Parts: sequence; structure tokens; C-alpha cells
Amino acid sequence: MEQKRIQNLPLGTSDFSALRLADEIYVDKTELIYELASQKGKYLFVRPRRFGKSLLISTFESLFKYGLKEFRGLAIEGLYKNETKYLVVKLDFSEAKYFSSPEEFSERLASLIVRNFSRVGFSYVPGSAESIFYQWSEWLKTLDSNSLVVLVDEYDSPLTYCLGQEELFAAVREQLSKFYAGLSANERVLRFVFVTGIILFDEVCLSSEFGHFTDLSLDPRYGSLVGFTRGEVEGYFENYIEKSEKELSISRDDLMKQLVAQYGGYCFEETGSTKVLAPWSLLNFLAQSSRDFQAYWFETGGTASLLKCLKTQAVKAPEEFSREKRISRSELLGVSGSLSDIALLTQAGYLTIKAPEPGETFLLDYPNLEVRRSMARLYAEQLLDGRIPGQVGAGPIVETLSEGSLEFVVFVLNRFLSAINYHKHPVKDVATLRAYVQVYFAAAGLDVIEEPEDINPRNKLKVKAGRREWIFDFRIVKALKDTLEHNVDTDERMEKTYLGDQGGQKGLRRVKLVFSTGARQFVQWLEG
Repeated sequence: MEQKRIQNLPLGTSDFSALRLADEIYVDKTELIYELASQKGKYLFVRPRRFGKSLLISTFESLFKYGLKEFRGLAIEGLYKNETKYLVVKLDFSEAKYFSSPEEFSERLASLIVRNFSRVGFSYVPGSAESIFYQWSEWLKTLDSNSLVVLVDEYDSPLTYCLGQEELFAAVREQLSKFYAGLSANERVLRFVFVTGIILFDEVCLSSEFGHFTDLSLDPRYGSLVGFTRGEVEGYFENYIEKSEKELSISRDDLMKQLVAQYGGYCFEETGSTKVLAPWSLLNFLAQSSRDFQAYWFETGGTASLLKCLKTQAVKAPEEFSREKRISRSELLGVSGSLSDIALLTQAGYLTIKAPEPGETFLLDYPNLEVRRSMARLYAEQLLDGRIPGQVGAGPIVETLSEGSLEFVVFVLNRFLSAINYHKHPVKDVATLRAYVQVYFAAAGLDVIEEPEDINPRNKLKVKAGRREWIFDFRIVKALKDTLEHNVDTDERMEKTYLGDQGGQKGLRRVKLVFSTGARQFVQWLEG
């Protein structure tokens, strides 16, 4: 029997030609690519980092430069009939993102333009009275109609680099506008323009300087242009899925459910129906599944610098961790001219569209467990002034909830709560207390279960640890003299409604906890 050929994983490969030459797995997106490439157009496409934007740019480059030479066996082979070879210029703006002044950025941008356009015939004359932009624009006018393809990767890198520095940001924006204005002035020669980035900066003037730019970022047709659907994962990575099943001793169905829960849930289109998994996380998992489910995407960098750019304390506050978030379509697209923190987090992939709502509004949430737990860890570190729970004696909460006594659970919770910087993060009310405990649980990787909406979610928290499930009912008092009986609502009807049919469930524990704002810890607790 002929042994089935196993292709290599395309881990870290962002060049289409190199991927095909190395016989690595290519998840075929070329039917969607054909829809775009078959017509003259200018497109903007925003997606989070490590989602395959560079590979997409490289795929367009191969198609327009070499035709179908490297597309054998892919869907586009039977669709694309154009045999014309084009002048193709690919610019990676991340190469120009390190600078300390407007002048230094101007030099980097000029170098980027000269270096890449010289490959297709542009000749820059240094020292001339005419600027780089003038010389470049005049050269563009000499080209044939519809002969040039321009591909821009990470267009927003220079802007993200100086986000929060208003004067430098404005200067960089002005220089970038000159580049797009030069293209706009020579639109006759452009066959196809495709621009990718992480953040949608409306103020870059892509729309005004470069008219009729089509933004694909929320278009339902291209919701899976990058990222992997569950069907694609099962279809293209069968051999690796089978290997992971054996290494983790888990069934196929359970493995796929965990993969989707851990790395999936991303939605980039306005209907909220197309969900994809993060390619970087999935490929890393398949390459080393014996390590179990690690936070691969979140740990690739960029998070710390992003959080520094957030302007509003409300988004930075740990109590915001579990609060429902919504955003209008215009806010998400930056139509107002300024990018809100919620829009920034959504475009960067830390929040994602869960469902559309009336009034052109979207309900947002963390896409998956990888992001949810990682964000919880960041919030926990904020609460503890940069420390982690283990450093304040509150590390073993998972084991404690799984096997420990109620008294030890309270002891560990109090170690965490007493270490919080109350000057920055005071416990103002029950909702704040609940949020801090939820951050602690989620940061430890615990499965925090949302409770029914009709039972006052502000003061209850349900969490699963091992075979145990806990329902915590929080109350706050100011003085230690206040008693449990006076401060804990023991309404039996409410408790019965909340528990439903789980009242006799083995392993389910209900606990009332009273927190003293004076003592900054739980001072009373009652089970049952």
C-alpha cells in the first residue's frame, strides 16, 4: 500500500513561492483571491498580527508577476484566464517603523520607495531640486495603462510605532499621505492595489488621498480570506490532527472542540457568522501538541506596546475584564476621524465581533480562551503592581478549588485580595469585587461560567475546577461587627431559581462570602 504523503506545516512561512517550493500545506484561499484579482481595484484589508496577511500579499505578488506558474492544483487554476504579466511592487512598511524624528522617517520612507520601485525601472536622482515624490510621480506617468500592481504590507506600522505622540504621528501621517497622493495622481497606470494593516487609521487619508478605496475589513464575502475555518483545519491538517489525538489521548470531536475554544472564535465580518481560528496558534499547537494548549498568538509580542497606547482608564481598569462591550460600526471603522480604545482592541484581535445588534452596533467579547486568559493575566498583574498571584502566595487556586477545603479556598482568595494595590484599584462595590475575583480565576485558566441573567449577575460567580463547581455569592460590609445573617440575602426562592436542577448535583458547592472593605479581605463565609 502506498504511504500517504505528509506535507510540512507552513509555520513561519509568509512567502507564497517558498511555501509551494517547500511542499508545505497551503490552505487554498485562491477562489476568494480570484474574485479580487480578476478586476481592476484598490483594496484595504485590516486583520490582527500573525493572521496571514503577508502570505496573502505574497500570493498576489506571485499571481500578477508569474501568472499561474505556482498555483498548480489550486482552485484559481481553473478560473484565472489572464496571461498578462505585470510590473509588481511590494512594500513592507514595517521596514520603516523605527525612527525618532519626522526627518528620520522621511529618509526611511524615501529609501523604501526607491529600493522597491527601482526594481521595476524607477531611477531616483539624489541631490536634485525635485523631491523624491515628484521624481517618482513623474516616472509613474511614463508607464502603460493598467501595467502596475502595488502591494503594501503593514501600512500602519509607522503610525502604530508613534501612536500617542501627536506631533510625530501628524508628521508621519503627512508623509504617508504624499505617497498615496502620488499613486492617486497616477491611477491610470494602476492595475491592482492591495493594502494590509492591523489598525484602520482613517486619518491616514487613504480615502481622501486615494479615492474609491474599497475597505474589505467587514465584508462578509472575505471573512475567511485569512485565518482557518474549522472545516479547513479538519480538511487540510488531517495527519496532524490524528497525531495530536494520540499524543493527548483525546477523541477527534473533543480535540476539535478544544481547538475552537482555545484558538477560534475570531469574527471579522459584519454578519457575525464566519468564525476562524488563529493560524499562528493552530500551527504552533499542531507542531508541538504534546505541550498542550499554549498561548502562542498572545505571546508573540505587541501586547505591552498596545496597552500603553490605550487612552482611557476605563479600558485599562481590571473591572472591565468581564463587562459587556459594544461598538458602533462607524466607531469600529474610525469614521469619526479618531480611533477609540475599544476599536483599537477589536481591530488588533483582543476583542472580536460576537453578534450584530440593532442600530449598526456590534456586541464584542474576547475571541477565545487563549485571549481571555491572557488578558486576565495582564489585568491581574495590574492589580498586583506587576506581580503574579504566585508571588503573593495566591498561586494554587486551581488545585485549591479542585480539592481543598472551603477554609483554604478563602485563605488563598484573601492572599490575592490583600495584595491588591487598593490606592489604584479600590473595591468600590460588589461588582468590582466580583470582577477582581473573576480576573484571578480566569488568569489561572479556570472555566468561569456566566450565570443566568435573571439572577443578579453582579454579585454571583460560578466557576468549574476539576470535578467541582462553585457558586460564590459576594457581599460587602464596612465594619467587622456586621454579621453574616444581617448582610447576606438568604432568599430561598432566589437560590432555588439560580440553581435550577443542580441543587443535588454532586460536587456543586454554594458559598456566601462577606468582604470587609476595612480589612480588605473576606471575613465571613457560609456554605449551603
